Amino acid sequence: MYNIAIVGASGLVGGTFLKVLEERNLPIKNLYLFASTRSAGKKVIFKGKTLIIEELTEKSFDRKIDIALFSAGGDISKKFAPIANKKGVIVIDNSSAWRMDKSVPLIVPEVNSEEIFKNEGIIANPNCSTIQSVVPLKIIDDLYGIKRVIYSTYQAVSGSGIKGMEDLKRGLVGEEAKTYPHPIVNNCLPHIDSFLENGYTKEEEKMINETRKILNKKNLPITATCVRVPVLNGHSISINVELEKEVNLEELRDKFKEAKGIVFRDDIGNNIYPLATEATGTDEVYVGRLRKDFSIEKGLNLWVVADNIRKGAATNAVQIAEILMKKK
Repeated sequence: MYNIAIVGASGLVGGTFLKVLEERNLPIKNLYLFASTRSAGKKVIFKGKTLIIEELTEKSFDRKIDIALFSAGGDISKKFAPIANKKGVIVIDNSSAWRMDKSVPLIVPEVNSEEIFKNEGIIANPNCSTIQSVVPLKIIDDLYGIKRVIYSTYQAVSGSGIKGMEDLKRGLVGEEAKTYPHPIVNNCLPHIDSFLENGYTKEEEKMINETRKILNKKNLPITATCVRVPVLNGHSISINVELEKEVNLEELRDKFKEAKGIVFRDDIGNNIYPLATEATGTDEVYVGRLRKDFSIEKGLNLWVVADNIRKGAATNAVQIAEILMKKK
């Protein structure tokens, strides 16, 4: 049995941590919940028991905790993850704080689970859009070798947390936007996170750098355009890939059908392809619209959808915890 902590327990991902931990029935002895001062004292039900959220302080980890799931933002992670780590806690962090640290594994269990044990201090959870992208890309790379990737994302408002979801709901009843710089209703905003001097956004840069790290291809040419769309939950991504070898579509379809963690939905004759409404509430990555790109010699297009709060955040972190527990 394990003692588990959740940092950021009152947030959207924090609440989903609780749901996924209960669904997957991890062997938990004690579950400790931490959040900011304003959330301290709130009650949460977990497996029929009432738990009280505590204020996160530097003394929060002065007790026996095996694994801590962090989803409280980069600044909190930078401050408190090392504190927890010094107390013997393995931290699985959902922020961007540690992802590009060379000593910190960046893990998607279906792709690079063997990297987990290279540093059992802090383990980083990738960006939501990166997670769902690299699951099929790893299979493609193993079969045909990837030369270049072009991402075009269609990301749901839940990627901005509860505030993003509230902005969409406000817009639907004619109220002004508070979270986004423009109304999200009837709009697609090519603006996720802040803009950088090179014209890209931080979200686009995350996808580029994280994909290279996870696939262990540090010089892989990648470009991305990340767009917020008026969808409540579930990110959709168009991925264009240039390959080293000619793709065999039938072979690739078979690989996707048998791959763990992938649901292959590709029957255009019956209008079957991945949808955000289908992916929401599930832990799999949905793949479809598989076709050659005839504009280049060895090209491939695919459409990838996943629940960005579950597989794109909470579930991926819990899967990492499960692997750690099995080893122990």
